[in-house]
Amino acid sequence: MVTVQSISKYDKNHPSVITIGTFDGVHVGHKLILERLINDARINNRVSAVLTFFPHPRMVLQKDSDLKLLNTIEEKKKILEDLGLDYLIIQPFTKTFSRLSATAFVRDLLVNALHAKKVIIGYDHRFGRNRNANIIDLKAFGNALDFEVDEIPAQEIEAVAVSSTKIRNALLEGDVATANTYLGYSYMLNGEIIRGKGLGKELGFPTANLHIEEAYKLIPKNGVYVVQSRLKNKMVYGMMNIGTNPTVDGQHQSIEVHFFDFDEDLYHQLIQVNILHWIREEHKFNSLEELKKQLKKDKKTARILITL
Repeated sequence: MVTVQSISKYDKNHPSVITIGTFDGVHVGHKLILERLINDARINNRVSAVLTFFPHPRMVLQKDSDLKLLNTIEEKKKILEDLGLDYLIIQPFTKTFSRLSATAFVRDLLVNALHAKKVIIGYDHRFGRNRNANIIDLKAFGNALDFEVDEIPAQEIEAVAVSSTKIRNALLEGDVATANTYLGYSYMLNGEIIRGKGLGKELGFPTANLHIEEAYKLIPKNGVYVVQSRLKNKMVYGMMNIGTNPTVDGQHQSIEVHFFDFDEDLYHQLIQVNILHWIREEHKFNSLEELKKQLKKDKKTARILITL
């Protein structure tokens, strides 16, 4: 089980192998780095740790940043736990923290607080105030403060960066297939089921309305998708609409899921929705009857895609 902690509460009796970064999405490129980290820690009888920052530095330093993230903290924790990581260390990122010198960052955080014996990091990693220290500086700190630096080469880092960008762009284009390929798992949305307007039920397609608390979570392109959830200990499939319900002149984006072969109360429950396939764009229909006919077609399409 991965332990999520602040730096101040980390158990200093555990020498660590550590890496630093946001690891948003924890995609296939990240996993290569994390597997190296976890294996190294196990071989050398140390704990594996990821030091990450929240909020994302761009959200703090660039106030006009509209950056959306692929994972919430809870989602990231679960994925890292499944990989076998021991510690996820979350450092609150503030303007004050951003002014911490490179020396203080390495000495006080990596060495004194996290007891790092090895740091696995990208060749282009920069840190400290104004990001003025680099991998050469980190290796010099390592020699002085007794920790190793394992440098991740350019080609691996570039693959990771490309994947993150492609995943975000793919989801914003409704290209679930590409996003899921790079992630190595189905993109997920986690939230609470709340009451909606009841339009789906009126049309014969009752929906669970998903409310996502984290405003920074990336929501894929408006449209209709095939989804999967584990509900009451069983796997259930369905179709999800992300959009504004233009047929009834809706103004606000909603996320509504119609589950197949499932008719139990889900209100106020927290659920995870895994997005499997894209079906179509959201459209404004001329009538509710026309919308109902389309939903029937969507359901047939979804059931076919589920069997593929």
